[in-house]
Amino acid sequence: MLVSAKEMLTKAKAGHYAVGQFNINNLEWTKSILLTAEELKSPVILGVSEGAGKYMCGFKTVAAMVKAMIEELNITVPVALHLDHGTYEGAKKCIEAGFSSVMFDGSHYPIEENIEKTKELVAICNEKGLSLEAEVGAIGGEEDGVIGGGEVADPDECKRIADLGVTMLAAGIGNIHGKYPENWPGLRFDVLAAIQEKTGTMPLVLHGGTGIPADMIQKAISLGVSKINVNTECQLSFAAATRAYIEAGKDLQGKGFDPRKLLAPGAQAIRDTVKEKMELFGSVGKA
Repeated sequence: MLVSAKEMLTKAKAGHYAVGQFNINNLEWTKSILLTAEELKSPVILGVSEGAGKYMCGFKTVAAMVKAMIEELNITVPVALHLDHGTYEGAKKCIEAGFSSVMFDGSHYPIEENIEKTKELVAICNEKGLSLEAEVGAIGGEEDGVIGGGEVADPDECKRIADLGVTMLAAGIGNIHGKYPENWPGLRFDVLAAIQEKTGTMPLVLHGGTGIPADMIQKAISLGVSKINVNTECQLSFAAATRAYIEAGKDLQGKGFDPRKLLAPGAQAIRDTVKEKMELFGSVGKA
């Protein structure tokens, strides 16, 4: 069954490790991530963007697929199904569809409006036993049509959002979605430390986990990051493995490729990527 992310992130914060959020885009990705989490006995968060939800025939379809997979694959580790960078309206739709966790990204609103909308969603999620992620300071780059300017969060604004009772807080600290440019200056650990001081035991979230050096990941975890999002790296590994399979000319049958065989190398690449990240985040064996 699906669970709220609250307990797994509370444990991660106390244990100084991070739970990985891996975004899903289809059945193969979902299966690969769930099987890897079960193999490594790691809690896991399945992220779904609004664009991916639409592609997979709606949030109700996604929730039904994930719940059925957990049962059919005999998954025993904690799994949260989480809306990633959701709008106010999208968060409500996911709550109705059966997600166990949602993110409301109000970072593009003035802080007072962000607070107002977040406060309403906190009440709804508390009533239903769901976890809620909020954001202060837009994450840079673009992911599935969501564009952020890369603003560095104000620690005082982070405290105001945290004090509303959200489960976890994403704060911009120089991280970006997608591939990092060569001239990227790195994470603002001074800002992260200030946010940690203001928010105390609140689990913090690091978006844009692809391409951040391992030492920076470890330092971010030491400063209160308890959830790290990975999407681009899975996309790149899946695409590279699929492309290599096609270029090798395997499985030609006159009528084309067997789609199940075609996607198998990409699915394995996802498993390898997720395993690497779970080991780096320290969540292996923490289920």
